[in-house]
Order: sequence, then structure tokens, then C-alpha cells
Amino acid sequence: MKYEGIIFDLDGVICHTDYYHYLAWKELADKMGIYFDEEINNRLRGISRMESFEIILERYQGEALSYEDKVKYTEEKNEIYKKLLYKMTPNDVSSDVVETLHALRNLGLKLAIGSSSKNTKLILKQIGLENFFDAISDGNNITKSKPDPEVFQKAAEYLGILPEHCLVVEDAVSGVEAALSGNMDCAGIGEAAKSSRITYRLSKFSDLMDFIQ
Repeated sequence: MKYEGIIFDLDGVICHTDYYHYLAWKELADKMGIYFDEEINNRLRGISRMESFEIILERYQGEALSYEDKVKYTEEKNEIYKKLLYKMTPNDVSSDVVETLHALRNLGLKLAIGSSSKNTKLILKQIGLENFFDAISDGNNITKSKPDPEVFQKAAEYLGILPEHCLVVEDAVSGVEAALSGNMDCAGIGEAAKSSRITYRLSKFSDLMDFIQ
């Protein structure tokens, strides 16, 4: 085996919640009179909630916001988002992902989630995978967002595996940078598959099986 553990980003890799993020940010932006569309939403992939809000505020023309105001607005967005997440079910995970995860587990690999989201455990519960992974590192236990490698380094630590023995699976360029700077190989899917820096390019999730042995 090339690796002892695999660390997965959640959104865009295991499941897709981008549209729910978009709807929640859109509702908040509309309330604040800020123009927001899906192109701007694409810039928010893989970064923290507050960093996302700062991007949205680039078009804000109202009175200056204090840090406390920003916290209040981002918490409001998160409450909107969490209500939308309750619509998720195990059907939001493709059969390709489910079958591959079980195949990787059967090979004896340790599996972890490495996500900037603070809603990781809620999402995993909704899609029926709350007890599947050996470790979870998410926005609740990190101080730095991707492209900082902290979230992946902590996932490797929780697994008890050296970073160089872990493979990260990512869909965002910021996640690719985080994995590589954390001394881990990275398999890219979706937007990340376009990066010239990835170790492996995946056209579908199950392509992982071609690279881990």
C-alpha cells in the first residue's frame, strides 16, 4: 500500500452542499443590499465563513461594519444554511462514493475528514456517515483555514499517521495547496483536477482505487 490513511475534504468530495451555501449567502446578501451571484460564490470554496463574508463585502456600500457586526451576520448566514442542511439525506451521497469508501476501508486504510466547515458533523449525520470515519478534523478544531495545512495535519494526528503516509482528496485549489504544504500527496477532483500541482487527477471518485496500491 502506498498510504496508510486517506483524508477527504467533505463538500465537493464526499457530498455537495455548494448550492445550500449559495442560497444562504444569497439570502443574507439580498437582505444587506449586496449583489451576489454564483460566480462570486465560487470564490468562497474551501475558505472560512468570515473570509467568505469579506469577499461578499467587497460590493457592500453601507455603513462600516464592526467585527461584532460581521460575526452577527455570519452567524445569521450559518443558521440559514443549517436549516437547509436538514433537507440532506443519504441519497445525497453517490453510490460511487459509498462503494469506494467501503472498498478503501476493506483494504485496511484509515479514513478521515479534513474540512473547514463547522457543520461537518451535522452534514455527516444527515447523509448517514456520522460514525463511518476514523477521525474528523473540521472548522471547530482549527485556527487557520486552507490553504494553511492545519486541518489536514490535525486529521493525520488524530489518525496517528505521519503526514507523508496520508493522501488527501480535494476539490478546491486552496485544499490542494494545504495538502502539499502539509507534506501530503493530493488527489484532485472537480476544480482541483485542473491544478498542475496535484499528485493524481480523478475524473470520478472511484478512480482513487487506481492510485492507492
